[in-house]
Amino acid sequence: MRKPSLPSVYRLVILDTVDSTNAEAKRLAAEGEEKAPDGTLVWAKEQTDGRGRRGRKWHSPPGNLYCSLIMRPDVPAAKAAELSFVAGLAVFDALGTVGEPGHQVHLKWPNDVLLNDSKVAGLLLETETGGGEIPDWVILGLGVNVGVFPGDADFPATSFRAEQWPATEVDCLESFCRHFMSWSSKWLEEGFAPIRKNWLWRCHGQGEEIEARLDNETVKGVFTDLDEDGALVLKTADGERRITAGDVFFAGE
Repeated sequence: MRKPSLPSVYRLVILDTVDSTNAEAKRLAAEGEEKAPDGTLVWAKEQTDGRGRRGRKWHSPPGNLYCSLIMRPDVPAAKAAELSFVAGLAVFDALGTVGEPGHQVHLKWPNDVLLNDSKVAGLLLETETGGGEIPDWVILGLGVNVGVFPGDADFPATSFRAEQWPATEVDCLESFCRHFMSWSSKWLEEGFAPIRKNWLWRCHGQGEEIEARLDNETVKGVFTDLDEDGALVLKTADGERRITAGDVFFAGE
């Protein structure tokens, strides 16, 4: 496999096997900015203990893309949370670049990417504040099903190979990094408004009835909007609800 060619803002760390790229990125970030400056990117061919949102185990055999980006944005932690949506746009555009025509790509709240209505990629954002308002670091984890996908996931899943896409992990990584650089610059210069607008253009299910499964309740309603903080807005029988965390299911899932 060829070595990725990335823009100079990235510092690539390549590993054959790791417990988790996010865990490794955290270890590097904790050693300080000199050891792991903004733009340090951990890429592994296999994870032995990959994790997704809410600590779920992430199926991580060889053949897929697993990477984690260390960022040190000079913004409050609440603002840094918007980077999940920035990254979603970058993945969407990356798939549009490396994918084949005739396929549908959508974003699914809060941080999944769908290919032909099945999950092909997921994002995980983790932040360390150290007690201050500005985070010490932000870790953006990305997993893309290139060669294989789990058959026992809570949601329908797919992979590039299952959809007859020839693109490789390196193709996807290179494209994501270029698009993320572009979208993150737009976010820094113009704020969350254009990110929110473009995310809504690319999302799945707006205007449809969905089910949001939270820790202690299930909320059903029509997905109407994404608010200025990135929360999902549902129109329910009891009025409008803002959902800040949870799993979203569409009809038939």
